[in-house]
Amino acid sequence: MKIIFINILFFSLILNAQLNSPNFDKARNSINEGNFKRHLNYLGNDLFEGRGTGTIGGNLSAKYLALEYDRIGLQPIGRENTFYQYVPIHGSRPLSGSKLEVHSKSIISLELNKDYVLNKVGDQTFIPNPIDVVFAGYGIIAPEYDYNDYYDFDVEGKIVAVLEGEPFSENENYFNGVFPTIYSSSDSKERIALSRGARGIILIPNLFEEPNFSWEKVKQLFSFEKLSLAYSVTSQLSLILNPINCDIIFSATDYSYDDILQMHKENRIQSFPLNIKMNFKGEFKRRDFLAPNIIGMIKGTDKKLADSYLIISAHYDHLGIGSSINQDSIYNGVFDNAAGVSALLEIAEAFTKLTVKPKRSIIFMLLTGEEMGLLGSKYYVDHPIVPLYKTIANINIDGVASFDEFNSVVGFGTEYSTLENFLINSASQENLNVTDVPSIFMKSESFRMSDQITFASVGIPSILVMDGIDYKNLTKEEGLEKFIYFSDNIYHTPFDDLTQQLNYDAAVQHIKLLFRLSYNIADSIEEPEWNSGSPFINARLRTIAEKK
Repeated sequence: MKIIFINILFFSLILNAQLNSPNFDKARNSINEGNFKRHLNYLGNDLFEGRGTGTIGGNLSAKYLALEYDRIGLQPIGRENTFYQYVPIHGSRPLSGSKLEVHSKSIISLELNKDYVLNKVGDQTFIPNPIDVVFAGYGIIAPEYDYNDYYDFDVEGKIVAVLEGEPFSENENYFNGVFPTIYSSSDSKERIALSRGARGIILIPNLFEEPNFSWEKVKQLFSFEKLSLAYSVTSQLSLILNPINCDIIFSATDYSYDDILQMHKENRIQSFPLNIKMNFKGEFKRRDFLAPNIIGMIKGTDKKLADSYLIISAHYDHLGIGSSINQDSIYNGVFDNAAGVSALLEIAEAFTKLTVKPKRSIIFMLLTGEEMGLLGSKYYVDHPIVPLYKTIANINIDGVASFDEFNSVVGFGTEYSTLENFLINSASQENLNVTDVPSIFMKSESFRMSDQITFASVGIPSILVMDGIDYKNLTKEEGLEKFIYFSDNIYHTPFDDLTQQLNYDAAVQHIKLLFRLSYNIADSIEEPEWNSGSPFINARLRTIAEKK
């Protein structure tokens, strides 16, 4: 505890000294509701049709943002001295002619969207001849917890059905207690199944953990075109089964779907053959296109440190046009993430108003394809404009405060690096506290659900900063109620539009904090570092060794 206090005090002394930079307060105070609102009203307008990646609306958004970069005075560092880094993307949309058959006592044909949705698409999903299907519990291999659903269980050449979620635990040393681990994610389950030689995977909804599960919402989410990087490996079959059909795959066993949910409840899940076969022939509408990341820079002023870089990022894409809800089919994405983009533009403009710029260079990066798999950030780290090992940190912006002005903030990812120290001091300078991430946010695995995880995965210390639940005019209960309502009724729907009642004072407060945090990092002689034991530290050491 004493060492931690000394470290924080040391950082505080450094950062307070840095804030003597001329005109810092003037630049900070230039951040205002008017400019933020102007960008928000533009990007959230129906004109942009939800800023879908590879659509007219998405391309119009990119042009607007590049023009704003030029107006602000950022240095273009993209292709051919422009603000564009073009990302090659493959799009695929499953068609109703896709055919999924279950071979049990009879052949049962399942209908796309009504009975199942495809989690992944592509030619590798093609399984023309019926193959065995097995049930592999949660589909998890976790050596650190001495847990293996595949122990002594051969799934090579078969389709694996797995239950969503992971073993229940209240012991923080076993599957992170009540909070989920990475093993509960569908991507992890898919990777593990394919590593065991499986031809595909069926994800079975866990109604015990999701009592308010809605197949209509699943269909809505999966109604959009599936996108992937053009050079990525084609995915194997991955589908989500409608719960009303789950008994079909257990029909040739001694168990029912309800029995499986009871096994989960009692922590006695097991793996076993399903004694059925399945085949799939998909029909898809495909296209290939380019979509740009928008990238500009402010050069650092220190001769040595200017060749090191802070990336401030936000994704500008949203879902585009999708299934109509209440006669509205435009998914505007005002909070997610027109607000974050507008915040980044405000921060960039504030930096241009500084008489003396920070020591290190700052890259402002507006990313495409986040909603469809973090595509823009993944492409960037595969094709970095500046070396990854010279990139000292990433601050990602995915939404800004909108309910009420706040007294505290939370930092997603602070437990992994010394960015926590920078956040604590920056928050203190804004008269804010830093609090632990509330459990309701941890359950969503927020750090792994936006572009900051991409940068972290290649060794760049990364952070996402959001308002806490200690509000100035709302109780914690009222704040949580607003968050839950937004998550259940607004997020990823056409209702995330300009009719929302946003608290602009809260948004400006959030942006000013992010500006201060960015300045403190970019002007510090100390680089953020991964904490000992961080899962990302080896990636950092690798990029340094390879000078990548």
